Parts: sequence; C-alpha cells; structure tokens
Amino acid sequence: MRSLIAGLLAAACCLPAGAQALRDPTRPPATLLSGAASEGLAPAASGPQLQSILIARQPGGRHVAVIDGETVRLGDSFRGARVARMTANEVELVRGRERRVLKLNAPAGALPAHGNIERAARRSGKD
Repeated sequence: MRSLIAGLLAAACCLPAGAQALRDPTRPPATLLSGAASEGLAPAASGPQLQSILIARQPGGRHVAVIDGETVRLGDSFRGARVARMTANEVELVRGRERRVLKLNAPAGALPAHGNIERAARRSGKD
C-alpha cells in the first residue's frame, strides 16, 4: 500500500503545474498600451499638470499648489512663469503676455462649496 501511495505521489510530482500566470492589477488595460505604443503617440497630457491646491480658510491665508510634484505659492515662479492666481480648482500661470490656466480634474460637486465647509462638517458629525 505504501508503495502505491509513493508511486502516485511521484507521478503527481512529474505532472506540469497548471497554475495561471498572475496579472498585475495596477497595469493599464492592454488596449491602452498597445494603441499608444503601436502608433507612437505621446501621452495625452502635455505641459504641466496641477496635482493639488491648498488654500487657507482665513482671508489672506496661505495659497499653495503642487504642479508636476513641485510645491509653489502664490507669486512664486514655476519654470519661468509666475503663479498669478489660485482658486479652489485652478491655478493661473503668467509668462509675459501668455496666460495658462491649469485645472484640477476633480468631478464637479465632489467637494462642498467654500462657504458650506463648516455646515458639511457639522452635518457629518450629527449623523
């Protein structure tokens, strides 16, 4: 009986593994990769990308934005352009007569309006 079990185990060890290859869940879909690679297209985004904006609640408070990983303040210079204006959703860069507005890609209505921040916080605490 032992020799039979040993024989079956030896035979099972010789069989090829039928495991499936694991896919990387963070990898973009193949259609995106193959289309851009085969046509030699550049990435869709060109120019600086606005990543975040932080504006203090009190009047005259700090205005800070992150553009292409670089932290800039209102009035600072970013790649030769001056940071002229910041709102909750956009930053305006000025170089000479050229103006460029960078916008956040947040969906509309995702954040409460500036005046409603306190009310939204109070409501979430009451629930």
